[in-house]
Amino acid sequence: MRVDTTGKISLDHIYTRPDPRAYFSTLRDLDYNIPELAKPHFQRLIAEYRETRGVPVPTVLDIGCSYGINAALVKHGATMAELYERYSGRDAHRRTRAALVTLDRELVDAGAPANRVRFLGLDASDSALAYALDAGFLDGAVHADLENGEPTGEQRTRLAAADLVVSTGCLGYVTERTIARIVDAAGERTGERTGERTGGRLPWMAHFVLRMFPFDPIADTLAAAGYETVRRDGLFRQRRFATREEQASVLERLAEVGVDPGGLETDGWFYAQLYISKPAG
Repeated sequence: MRVDTTGKISLDHIYTRPDPRAYFSTLRDLDYNIPELAKPHFQRLIAEYRETRGVPVPTVLDIGCSYGINAALVKHGATMAELYERYSGRDAHRRTRAALVTLDRELVDAGAPANRVRFLGLDASDSALAYALDAGFLDGAVHADLENGEPTGEQRTRLAAADLVVSTGCLGYVTERTIARIVDAAGERTGERTGERTGGRLPWMAHFVLRMFPFDPIADTLAAAGYETVRRDGLFRQRRFATREEQASVLERLAEVGVDPGGLETDGWFYAQLYISKPAG
């Protein structure tokens, strides 16, 4: 398998298909489950934001959303087990894209009314975003690569709508450049009722980040913008290593950044940490 510059195997091909079957078929074999672990943390933060800010229906921007998995879980009540069965189960190969979208729409229409939230997806994969929108998982999307370019005016307006910003594993590939552009867009936010400038109300953030990627550059960027960041207790299994070579590369990278992998990555799993960032005060 081809590896990327971080030492991980390259899974780029599973994010560009017209439907999520390759995504789930590949990741099922690796016991990928971080969205399920992240779900209750995101739900609690959304509820806290709703109560603290008095926003009845907060808008969540999911960085690296791919096929809208976090939205399917958090907003629509799905589980990873259900989605694995739908997209990589025994009958998945017999279904057309349209048939899968119909099943997804049934999930969306069944509703989870207690989860009053909107989801925007940010991703560089047009195919993945198109599917997530067709399925009804996402309420809107921003197709952009903010690592390599500024958002357009229309994209900035969409980014500025975010009350919360979340991610489950893309930070490390996505860096402080993307985060800074999202924060910058928040400065153009307007009041929902009056249409007036709000003074740039900053979105809350929750990011699950692999231990091989230091969060300090992002935390420093956020601090300069007026944020305080806290790392929550606990570690979260993302997925199994695909090969011994991938594990060896990651262990080497962990050593370079001063992280002890004993009893964790040495046992064959990627582990992530959760960072919560809120405006100071």
